[in-house]
Amino acid sequence: MWIDTHTHLNVTEFDQDRAEVMHRCTQSEVLQVLIPNIDISTIQSMSDIGKKFPNHVKLMMGMHPCSIGENYLAELELIKNELFSGSFIGVGEIGIDLYWNKTTFDLQKDAFIKQLEWASLLDLPVSIHSRDATSECIEIIKSLNKDIKGVFHCFGGTVDQAIQIIKMGMYLGVGGVVTYKKSLIPEVLLAVGLENVVLESDSPYLSPVPYRGKRNESSFIPIIGKAISEILNIHIKVVEEVTTNNAKKVFKI
Repeated sequence: MWIDTHTHLNVTEFDQDRAEVMHRCTQSEVLQVLIPNIDISTIQSMSDIGKKFPNHVKLMMGMHPCSIGENYLAELELIKNELFSGSFIGVGEIGIDLYWNKTTFDLQKDAFIKQLEWASLLDLPVSIHSRDATSECIEIIKSLNKDIKGVFHCFGGTVDQAIQIIKMGMYLGVGGVVTYKKSLIPEVLLAVGLENVVLESDSPYLSPVPYRGKRNESSFIPIIGKAISEILNIHIKVVEEVTTNNAKKVFKI
């Protein structure tokens, strides 16, 4: 069994064939998929999918850094109400994004800290978005001096950053990027191994080779696993077992 720890199955790209996508998922032995929230506009669609596929789908609640704007405090209050009143396995997708918009950094930081504190209070893991901001996210977490657990989703940092994250007791989310020719993730995996790695699709984005450029889906998780097995020169069943156990451990499923 495989677990996809990060998919946006509720977005419009899947509206025409979501049931077929889920069927292909189970046919590929990806038997659990975890959906992080994006913002207040995605809560209902995510909830609907959780109810439709209760045996296969688990949900997180949070606010994506790219959704942080002038009205973020009011929207965060709605997110908080959902989080504290619902049944979620994690707080996410939260973090800092300095790729798309550097001007909202202070607002993003404030929202990130608030959501980290909620996660600590509820004893829930976090799913962290850290595009062009891995160092900033690491420093923020360290500065809180709280027992924060979770995953650096779509990890794209250095070996040193990976080691820092692992020393914090957190995990690296590895997806389709590991199959790209210019990816630095193979170097990271060779340095740190699988002990703190979970798999993710980030579908519909970041499809692995040979589907790069096309819509991604959770059924491609074994392709990512195969690529990792080749990088580390281990059997794919080892990748399956270790990453699945890691996902179960960090998300308590």
